[in-house]
Amino acid sequence: MNMFWYELKAYRKSTIIWTLSLVALIAFFLSMFPSISKDAEEFKKLIEGYPASVRKAIGLNVENVFSILGFYSYSFLYITLCGAIQAMNLGVSIFSKEIREKTADFLFAKPVTRTNIMTAKLLAALTSLAMTNVVYLAAASIIASLVKTEEYSGKIFFMISITLFFIQIIFLALGMIMSVMIRKIRSVLTVSLGTVFALFIVGMLSSTADDNVLRYFSPFKYFDTAYIIKHSSYELPFLIVGVGIVIVSIAASYFIYTKKDIHAF
Repeated sequence: MNMFWYELKAYRKSTIIWTLSLVALIAFFLSMFPSISKDAEEFKKLIEGYPASVRKAIGLNVENVFSILGFYSYSFLYITLCGAIQAMNLGVSIFSKEIREKTADFLFAKPVTRTNIMTAKLLAALTSLAMTNVVYLAAASIIASLVKTEEYSGKIFFMISITLFFIQIIFLALGMIMSVMIRKIRSVLTVSLGTVFALFIVGMLSSTADDNVLRYFSPFKYFDTAYIIKHSSYELPFLIVGVGIVIVSIAASYFIYTKKDIHAF
């Protein structure tokens, strides 16, 4: 339990920074909604001037972007991008920092198993992400209620917002498996940004090409906001794949971490 609190304390500063950044970002986007909805026709003409492939790539839907849920869906794409970076950073650093900071030998000298160490670190990371999402959801809900120009479904708003946490869990799991598989990670940020942006680009390409197969290679496309708004549900095949990635990645991380030789120096 002490290890859990130690790890959670270590994540405190980054958690606060990421949380405030996400809140500031959604506040910036939603603050523009009243002006955009007021001049909807002019903005519609402007948006229609962009090629259809570009609109699909950046998540602009001319049909619903002028509703609060539609505009929120467009803004949410960039919220998930930032949230994925936060989660990937946690996942990659969760074990690699012990090697990088040369504290692995000290940690393994303690009367705790590697499984206990891993569980404490994982729970601390999940708690950090959960706190970020609670604050973000509360702030986003308040801001949306202040800028709305018409009533909207709180259920759908919540369903869209909570996918941030789902996507973060997937990237946390991917970061964990990379953390235990790569012998020595010198720069967590480089690995995190490279992976997240690569998968983000794959997601944009899948939208441009309307390729459902390519969607499976980008967690950013597992939760289609347009589908959620229309059907008030998630797409089961992508939900299953997302759960599978998390289970397999975490299970593999536990197995590798408990078996591998870890050198502090």
